[in-house]
Amino acid sequence: MRVGDGKFQYELIHDWGRLPAQWSFGAVSDGAVDSQGRVYLLSRSAHPVMSFDPDGLFLGAWGEGMITKGHGITIGPDDSVYVVDEGDHTVKKFTSAGKLLFTLGTQGRPSDTGYNGKDYRTIKRPGPPFNRPTSLAVAPSGELYVTDGYGNVRVHKFSADGHLLSSWGEIGTGPGQFRIVHTVCVDKRGTLYVADRESDRVQVFDAEGKFLAAWTDMHRPNGMFLGADDCLYLTELYDSPRAERAALPAQISIWTLQGEQLARWGAEDFSVPANFFAPHGLWGDAQGNLYVGELEVSSHRGPRPAAYPAVHKLVRVS
Repeated sequence: MRVGDGKFQYELIHDWGRLPAQWSFGAVSDGAVDSQGRVYLLSRSAHPVMSFDPDGLFLGAWGEGMITKGHGITIGPDDSVYVVDEGDHTVKKFTSAGKLLFTLGTQGRPSDTGYNGKDYRTIKRPGPPFNRPTSLAVAPSGELYVTDGYGNVRVHKFSADGHLLSSWGEIGTGPGQFRIVHTVCVDKRGTLYVADRESDRVQVFDAEGKFLAAWTDMHRPNGMFLGADDCLYLTELYDSPRAERAALPAQISIWTLQGEQLARWGAEDFSVPANFFAPHGLWGDAQGNLYVGELEVSSHRGPRPAAYPAVHKLVRVS
């Protein structure tokens, strides 16, 4: 099935990836592709990190007992694997085979922000790393940026070896303020693009956290991928807290790094394979193909139907 908009056309593989018997994807919160083309899925299942070849052939899994509730996964330039674990308030760096190299944060000890553990609106103050962190990006300099997003309102900058360098972010809707700081990408110049999900925008910062711009023609930006074509690819989650955007469907949108929208598609009827149920993670490969990871439960649709795929692959055709 052909999907897409304008010059961005894809052949949809609606049920990409095959698991061993009796295994389940669970919720696929995120994914990434390494330099060899291997696809890593971050799964909320008994097997947190699963790897596949580009055609969906299962290669292996790891992370059992080490990852509590994975939210974001990033492949470094040396093919090391960073997992952002919102469940135990840490960021972990692994080898591609699953050997733990270091941990940022203290397992099971969230920072004190006043957050009640459920609702971001209960956050009373910014805090240090971490309280349910969400995403990590590796800058060209090797520095690490972590969005600390469900129980905090900060972006933290670390050295490559894990020393905290700076943090920024406040509660609210102004420049440099956040309501669920959900995902971060860094471009070749070191500019940051941060999904401020519940404010329906992407905020743009320089490497030191100086606010540069905000893009607002979107609803609930969720997963983000920065392609080799210097386009930013987004999943936009269903429903927005802003009344004028209420009851909007889940969509994919594509943007220039200057904030110009190039494409957008998606409709409410997720029984049609071209549409999405609860798209959370979005990632891509060097060939321009995209992958979408779906959650198991939608806040307004209930559980994901048993027959509905957890992962989709979109093969670029134009």
